[in-house]
Amino acid sequence: MRIVFMGTPEFAVPILSSLIGSHDVGLVITQPDRPKGRGRKLTSPPVKVCAQDNNIPVIQPVKLKDNREVCEIIKIKAPDVIVVAAYGNILPKEILELPEYGCINVHASLLPKYRGAAPINWAIINGDSMTGITIMKMSRRLDAGEIILSKKVSIDDEDNALTLTEKLSEIGAGALMEAIGMIKDNKAVYHVQDEGQATYAPMLSKDTGHINWRRSTTDILNLVRGTYPWPGAYFYANGRMIKVTGCFAEQNIKGNPSEVLRTDRDGIQVGCVDGSVVITSLQPEGKRPMTADEYLRGNKLEKGTVLE
Repeated sequence: MRIVFMGTPEFAVPILSSLIGSHDVGLVITQPDRPKGRGRKLTSPPVKVCAQDNNIPVIQPVKLKDNREVCEIIKIKAPDVIVVAAYGNILPKEILELPEYGCINVHASLLPKYRGAAPINWAIINGDSMTGITIMKMSRRLDAGEIILSKKVSIDDEDNALTLTEKLSEIGAGALMEAIGMIKDNKAVYHVQDEGQATYAPMLSKDTGHINWRRSTTDILNLVRGTYPWPGAYFYANGRMIKVTGCFAEQNIKGNPSEVLRTDRDGIQVGCVDGSVVITSLQPEGKRPMTADEYLRGNKLEKGTVLE
């Protein structure tokens, strides 16, 4: 099948790679290059790099709405289907209606649960044990199109947003190939989503990662896992932000929420509503990641301190 692919981050790369060689990917559309890192160097999206490595033409429009040039480029490519995976932009009606078989989205949740920009993060933050991949035919409403197929994936206790993204990306690639085969053979069955079961996963902000020590140990650990690597779960000590990169729960030792209960080579123990959390690794603002022991060698954080 002739395919135009739209995607941006690392999540979309295995999905694009699965199409290359099996189908005719004539065009890749991705987000513009963005400044990245401390040096703010202009960096290409991972999908662009993959497309260029495979000699596939790439365009990077700032917007799609009322963009006649992009519509004309897509028309020239005459795709049978447009495949979208974490592209990061809403598709206007004129693009949705271009391909013969419509636009197909690879979404990282079991729709209608977790529509929106950050389904992987919120599934972990909310403590879910199961998530998945949904292949759907796109409509004008956000993630509300008819479902072609879904694949369930367990969320392990060790998973964070990064590892779960990698897991779902690989499964999404296989699910997409299956769905395209069904479409090509006219065997696809389209299921309307149950609006009564719909939930939303809004885009993360820096504030999402601010730890509330009046939550349970489970909630705090889930926040650390669900916001890794960005924006990261963090607290303030001595006026500086500190990200938590590793921790575990200790429910048998309790103290006042946000009070430092212990500081030694094994970690920084902080009280919360039903026990305590022991921070084993962290990253102070503007510094490299380090163990709690390394941090304590150069910074004062005494027992009894109430974190800001």
